[in-house]
Amino acid sequence: MSNGARSAGILVHVTSLPGAYGIGDLGPAARAFVDWLRAARQRWWQVLPLGPAGAGDSPYQCYSAVAGDPRLISPDDLLRDGLATRAEVKELARRDGANNGKANFAAAALKLELVARAAERMEKTKLRRAFEAFREQNAEWLDDYALFMALRERSRGAWQDWPADIVTRKPRALEAARRELAERVAVHQLAQFLFFRQLDALRAYARDRGVRLIGDLPIYVSPDSADVWARPELFLLDRTRRPTAVAGVPPDYFSETGQRWGNPLYDWAAMRRDRFAWWIDRVRATLRQVDLVRVDHFRGFAGYYRIPAHLPTAVGGRWVKAPGPELFQTLQRELTRSRLRRQKGSSGQTSMSAPPKSMLPFIAEDLGVITPDVEKLRDDFGLPGMRVLQFAFGGPGDGRDPFLPHNYVVNTVAYTGTHDNDTTAGWWRSLDAPAKRRVRAYLGDVTDDDVAWTMTRAVWHSVARLAVAPVQDVLGLGAAARMNLPGTGEGNWSWRLRDGQLTRKHAEGLGAMTEAAGRGA
Repeated sequence: MSNGARSAGILVHVTSLPGAYGIGDLGPAARAFVDWLRAARQRWWQVLPLGPAGAGDSPYQCYSAVAGDPRLISPDDLLRDGLATRAEVKELARRDGANNGKANFAAAALKLELVARAAERMEKTKLRRAFEAFREQNAEWLDDYALFMALRERSRGAWQDWPADIVTRKPRALEAARRELAERVAVHQLAQFLFFRQLDALRAYARDRGVRLIGDLPIYVSPDSADVWARPELFLLDRTRRPTAVAGVPPDYFSETGQRWGNPLYDWAAMRRDRFAWWIDRVRATLRQVDLVRVDHFRGFAGYYRIPAHLPTAVGGRWVKAPGPELFQTLQRELTRSRLRRQKGSSGQTSMSAPPKSMLPFIAEDLGVITPDVEKLRDDFGLPGMRVLQFAFGGPGDGRDPFLPHNYVVNTVAYTGTHDNDTTAGWWRSLDAPAKRRVRAYLGDVTDDDVAWTMTRAVWHSVARLAVAPVQDVLGLGAAARMNLPGTGEGNWSWRLRDGQLTRKHAEGLGAMTEAAGRGA
């Protein structure tokens, strides 16, 4: 977004792509979607976090903030690389059953069986040396992550309930576990190698076609993660490694008790002493996966809501100032240094005739109740905020709502809706009569059949530098296609495209709209 060009993109998570193996993956269906984006004149593909999803299959509750989800590995690409047999791939497809528009995460988890068999074949392929190099280059996080996952397979349940010497990471206990679980540790290491190999190939394929990836960085990590287990000193934990305070948001109009998320809070004092090294590594790892990063719950970097862990709800929490300016200054400095080193490595010398780009490759998720300190943090670092058109019609209809397109500023990413919203068609059908009148007063005489397209056109023709719509809105799908309902733990993240559902005709229509709005690729 730094070059100022207007552009557009589509939001759909990798798991929502069609295919034969439980969930969408990084293989042929992903490449076909890139081809569709190119035909539709789109320059961006936005995905949700790509980490190994944990509780409720939520990509926002991952077992690692750095690792990739092995369930996204493509069996077809394993077959191509000689790491799986045709019979094994066919059997996995059979166990998944037909794609009925819902993710089958249990079937997708069986891909680890393919990875285990692939480990036996690595010695006979040209990939062995590349795998060894990957393990060496990523040992700082990979060793802990692979051991953590192997221990989870053996012990089940949250890591705080494992044997005490493993919980507190006694060196002898860890070494014994590594010996005992060496085979499974190797499988999890190989899964990461294969994930990143396939993701790198997909990103190169997309880049060659003018498409870039937008990823997602949740502000907090899961309590049941390798991150908290391996680096407990960076979180507010007691001596048994359980949180003393957790994240959430206070009571508001929508909830009398607020939201108690349960994620452990950071010990920002410890992170300052470490010069934010954990954050630098995490952001670099995220940019290893994508080109631009949506920073979830951005307001938490200005001030976060701290809830004592013993409280059952968010009532009784308090706001605490966060070191966002210091953190982002450090990230900006370190990412600039990394960029200069890459430039020097490619040219043999570093030119300082022009200043390096200083804008962080972030989108600030600045939704909800946003205070002046949050806006200042966003604007001081030149970060684009978000505007969601569905949010624009709940007020008096006097034209002053900041989510109405005529009130957008250029440095904005505008959406019809996000993964946390209902689809636009579903949202429209849920509105009461006064709200529908406000929508029609602004957008014209919309109907159930064309509301998603009309909303997309309004966002596309706004001044926002980047416009994004969920793929469900391109298809005009109703509430049954919703991806997530915040505050609920069941039934989310499972929507999928059916084979052939997204057509050339959809690409042509969206492409024409994109070209007319001056956003064409």
